[in-house]
Amino acid sequence: MGKILNIETSTQVCSVALSVDGKTVALQETNTESSHARQITIFAEQLMYTAGLNFQDLDAIAVSKGPGSYTGLRIGVSTAKGFCYSLDKPLISVGTLKSLAGGMIQKLIAEGKEPDDFLFCPMIDARRMEVYTAIYDSKLNEIKKIMAEVIDKNSFADFFKKEKPLIFIGDGAAKCKETLTKVSSHAVFREDFLASATYMAPLAEEKFKADKFEDTAYFEPFYLKDFVAGIPHVKGLK
Repeated sequence: MGKILNIETSTQVCSVALSVDGKTVALQETNTESSHARQITIFAEQLMYTAGLNFQDLDAIAVSKGPGSYTGLRIGVSTAKGFCYSLDKPLISVGTLKSLAGGMIQKLIAEGKEPDDFLFCPMIDARRMEVYTAIYDSKLNEIKKIMAEVIDKNSFADFFKKEKPLIFIGDGAAKCKETLTKVSSHAVFREDFLASATYMAPLAEEKFKADKFEDTAYFEPFYLKDFVAGIPHVKGLK
């Protein structure tokens, strides 16, 4: 039975969850922009206090590995590594898109719906009409690989031909709704369903039981795309 601190900072949401045996027992999160560096350790301390545990009681630290925001991922992974080093605990990484899909599956079950009737397409906002996305079935098998995709009327055409509706979730879903709903009635949008550390818990527990840990010293987030810094708008600078 693992006690795991789960950290999710791949999007604007800053989320920290404490899970025991794969189930969330405490959660702190905010959707306030640029709050990760300010809130993440405070959230962790509050969770441990609420649960009546010391940090040394933890068995592992789990972090959402991306894809997602470059800055958010750096903050989350750096914080997770800091906990691992100071507490001498193993590091677990969880894919952000897979975590979102898993969370949606659990939500459907709670709503009395059958996950096997759907396919799941988590989307993380990149820029303009671009998203980081993949498609999963109800067993979390990846049936469309993770990629950065510019969404247009031809996106997901092959999947819209299938009998199962495609559920779009995550902070990149809302901007794609108008384009994709014009193409197919099989496009179902739950754009208010955002990344959260609580969705990481079952996947982190799975890896914990299988001893699938990262090399803390060398682990890096899954950025998917290289970070390109913008040119500062300073007079006289070319």
